[in-house]
Amino acid sequence: MAAITGETARAYNDLVEINNTAAKGYQEAAEAVTNADLKAKLSQMSQHRAQFAAELTQHAQQFGINPEQEGTVEGVLAEAAAAVHRGWINLKSAVTGQDDSAILGECETGDAMALESYETALKSNELPAGARDVIQKQHGAILSDKNWVTQQKASR
Repeated sequence: MAAITGETARAYNDLVEINNTAAKGYQEAAEAVTNADLKAKLSQMSQHRAQFAAELTQHAQQFGINPEQEGTVEGVLAEAAAAVHRGWINLKSAVTGQDDSAILGECETGDAMALESYETALKSNELPAGARDVIQKQHGAILSDKNWVTQQKASR
């Protein structure tokens, strides 16, 4: 088993924060869109991101890492960027009269940011195998969601 280092703790911290933020962002998007099916799917994506954060937190705690107590500069920056992202969802929905395509565009941007963070974490040689498996699985799910959002945005 790989030694648990600051890099591993930072990966968990950042990914938990990103998923908590994504859960909030997707819920806000679900509340802002007008299409009922889209509203349901975005709400489901919000729930998935909350589950990802909980899964990562539980996994981190097995290694003695408590993501809620161990904030990082990178995590603070990710949260700030995600807060800006949520702000854009609010701004665009207000300006465009809750244009579903614009909201989907912001969800797409948020997922792209999340994927970058996951890919950074996966590049670490210090992640324990179990952590790598969880992070890889979640990365695949987020990529699938991003592709779905991109497809929906293109069809509107």
